[in-house]
Amino acid sequence: MPEQSNDYRVVVFGAGGVGKSSLVLRFVKGTFRESYIPTIEDTYRQVISCDKSICTLQITDTTGSHQFPAMQRLSISKGHAFILVYSITSRQSLEELKPIYEQICQIKGDIESIPIMLVGNKSDENQNREVESSEGEAMAKKWKCAFMETSAKTNHNVKELFQELLNLEKRRTVSLQIDGKKSKQQKRKEKLKGKCVVM
Repeated sequence: MPEQSNDYRVVVFGAGGVGKSSLVLRFVKGTFRESYIPTIEDTYRQVISCDKSICTLQITDTTGSHQFPAMQRLSISKGHAFILVYSITSRQSLEELKPIYEQICQIKGDIESIPIMLVGNKSDENQNREVESSEGEAMAKKWKCAFMETSAKTNHNVKELFQELLNLEKRRTVSLQIDGKKSKQQKRKEKLKGKCVVM
């Protein structure tokens, strides 16, 4: 398959069981699955707006285990943006992101221009929290990347996460909003513009 320049590749990394697939499926399909099924590697495609034209947002959901270092390196070298997911209920899962982040730095070199989001998932499980929001923020500051807490289960910040990641892209304009397809809210606003209201 020839490499398409109009693809925008986002790679999702994180330990097993932190909810990477749940986040991606919630975003792409709007569904949530309670059961945990380990992923080797899945790719999902979503059409997005890119520099005023349409391109494909390709989301690669990687394995949570470290059995496939070559696949990991390949995903990093091909990726345009990265989502590093940990679970707020597991400090270990945050620790496991460090070598992945270091590898991204190593392979990509200039990390400043690469959109990276550090994501604390499972924010609906606050009672089992092991990692405070402030710790996630501190780590993101150290890594010079953006930070957000999400819950794939309750759909909290899922769409915002992907939109925010695209907003970080400086080399081209990418957006989840496909030009020409306006949201209902925008349409309603425009409909209301120009109408007189009699009180």
